[in-house]
Amino acid sequence: MAIRSSKKGNVSYRPAGPSDVRRLTDHRHRMWTAIGHRTEREITAHDRGYGVWLRPRLRSREVVGFVALGEGRSPVGSGLVWFRPDQPRPGSPKLVTPYILSMFTEPAWRGHGIATSIVRRLVSVCREEGYPSVVLHASEEGRSVYARLGFERTWEMRYWVDPAVRRRRARWTTRRRRKPRRGWTGRVSRTRSRRTRIRSRPPPTRATRPRSARSAT
Repeated sequence: MAIRSSKKGNVSYRPAGPSDVRRLTDHRHRMWTAIGHRTEREITAHDRGYGVWLRPRLRSREVVGFVALGEGRSPVGSGLVWFRPDQPRPGSPKLVTPYILSMFTEPAWRGHGIATSIVRRLVSVCREEGYPSVVLHASEEGRSVYARLGFERTWEMRYWVDPAVRRRRARWTTRRRRKPRRGWTGRVSRTRSRRTRIRSRPPPTRATRPRSARSAT
């Protein structure tokens, strides 16, 4: 596949291969770090196993990916699709479901449409292979990107068998909720609070009503 440039910024894209495993593993490591609910020790322990898993699948094209190249042809982003073995489903003749994973863009290059361009290329590969759908698990930061591309929310659920993991996840969720959302100024919250106070304020007594209100009764 030919390398094509992006209209936003000096970015080009090329297919990922086995020689990119170290870079792709680094991008995945930093993806997990940015998501935030895994410890650095857990992420580091996972790196080697991921590289061992990924290399032969890139060779066999069970995993297909793209690397975004910035100035000086340095990698600034990447993403993969894994043709994952699956159960038989009505309307799905192939026992495989394309699953997009390991999406990452260097912080300095975000906002240039790199993730969008990579996802479109991955979806195009799935379309050429005749798959009816593509799935992924979106991080909180990435949901808007996928929604703009037409991805729909599904109701996949998960249960953590290990109670220690459940407790750690609960603490992480609590911390996330306490953090102010990006771009939030508090204006809406203050306005809503003021309206609530006005609605809950008891009506003025006859002695405290303004003159215009007394004359109207």
